[in-house]
Amino acid sequence: MKICFTSSSGGHFEQMLMLKNLFEEYESVVVTEKTKYNSSFNAAPVYFTKQVNRNNLFFIFPLLYNIIYSFFIFLKVKPNVVVSTGVLSTIPLCVISKIFKKKVIYIESFAKVNSPTLTGKLMYKIADVFYVQWPEMQKIFPKAKYVGSIY
Repeated sequence: MKICFTSSSGGHFEQMLMLKNLFEEYESVVVTEKTKYNSSFNAAPVYFTKQVNRNNLFFIFPLLYNIIYSFFIFLKVKPNVVVSTGVLSTIPLCVISKIFKKKVIYIESFAKVNSPTLTGKLMYKIADVFYVQWPEMQKIFPKAKYVGSIY
């Protein structure tokens, strides 16, 4: 089984790293935004996408790049499962995977205790399995699974 782990940078990348034991258990690749912080990541083969900041007026350009690049990554990697810890830059790969009938797993951010992320709202509709890290979040996402914190 081939698993593609995808996240944006920062705390979302840190949460994905909590799943590092799965990198060794399964054939895995990582797709994440390239930053100085994670550019030396080598626990699994990695593909770097552009950072997408929706507060930037021109965010659509790196997002369009990521959509096209995600399609090529999907064709090359051919994952059976995509696991996402968010956010915006991970949506294209998840949507492409869903179109091709692959399993999509989304883990809502640990930082969200009482309100959802925008990505979480979108991914709740397409993810095959949706995890929350706080029991309170099951009120917002009733079909979500709560199994505790990723930490």
